[in-house]
Amino acid sequence: MERLRRFIGILGVVAALVLFMGVPSGMAADVQKNIILATTTSTQDTGLLDTLIPIFEKKTGYFVKTIAVGSGQAMTMGQKGEADVLLVHSPDAEKKFVDEGYGINRRLVMHNDFVIIGPADDPAKIKGEKSASGAFKTIAQSGSLFMSRGDNSGTHSKEKAVWKAAKLNPEGQKWYQQTGLGMGQTLSVSAEKKAYTLTDRGTYLALQKNLGLPILVEGDPVLLNIYHVIQVNPEKWPKVNAEGAKAFADFMVSKDTQKIIKTFGVDKYGSPLFFPDAKKKDKDLGL
Repeated sequence: MERLRRFIGILGVVAALVLFMGVPSGMAADVQKNIILATTTSTQDTGLLDTLIPIFEKKTGYFVKTIAVGSGQAMTMGQKGEADVLLVHSPDAEKKFVDEGYGINRRLVMHNDFVIIGPADDPAKIKGEKSASGAFKTIAQSGSLFMSRGDNSGTHSKEKAVWKAAKLNPEGQKWYQQTGLGMGQTLSVSAEKKAYTLTDRGTYLALQKNLGLPILVEGDPVLLNIYHVIQVNPEKWPKVNAEGAKAFADFMVSKDTQKIIKTFGVDKYGSPLFFPDAKKKDKDLGL
């Protein structure tokens, strides 16, 4: 009987340990410390996230899994509950995303601008053109090769808006080619083929050394490139890490992070790759 009582006692201790160290609760705790960030290739290719995310992780204890795709794909992930928080640059699509209930707390983070780059010999002769749509029209008329991302990204959306302003539809034209790739890879293809393309300034500055494609058109107000952070709506998708998403969004608009954004790239390129905007309103940037 004494042996039996001891055996039962040991079983009780083991059972208590299993309950205390149970796999389901442990896994849930681990998962809640993970955040899925769906963002654009430009924030990844510029190296900005390589600087910011380690600071966030150290400060909060969260671990960020970054998925760098086009803004359109990032928002599709949000619509499916496959991401917790978005950092994107496609304002019209973002507004629709929030209006349809998929996102909450859309907040302004930063901006830079888009530029049109191309071969140094500039076969379409667009250098110095003040209007982005005018430059696109000239490229089309000359039949010069133009590379489009063609990936429903923020950059692609901006490009399509410029073509629309030029009252042209280039799809199907021999001189108009789509890569279906991110910004960095599209720049590489453009350099290899000596083609024109539209790019955000940040990614261009980060990679220009190996491109041989100068900036030919810049400064048109329509080329402003604005980034927002958006939390995926937990009422729509209860399994998203709402607390982690809020922590990341708060971090991106915090005073310390905005200071880092303000100087990021200055030491290497002589000018910042992005300009902080957390204290501004959309209307301040013409949205």
